[in-house]
Amino acid sequence: MDIEIGIQNVARTVTFTTDEAAETVTATIDRALEEHKPIVLTDNKDRRIIVPADSLGYVIVGSEQRHAVGFGNLG
Repeated sequence: MDIEIGIQNVARTVTFTTDEAAETVTATIDRALEEHKPIVLTDNKDRRIIVPADSLGYVIVGSEQRHAVGFGNLG
């Protein structure tokens, strides 16, 4: 699933792909915001993305559906 994070006062977004479920990502962000602690997420290459909760602008959590690719998938 694709994740896009906007950070306050930063022009570029942080975009990455993760294998975590949308509910897990949302729960991690919610917990970090409530506790005023950094948001720590892991991408599908096992890299950790750390964003200060107080600097968070927005998060877009993409679809968990895998889209078929290739000509064989044209019904």
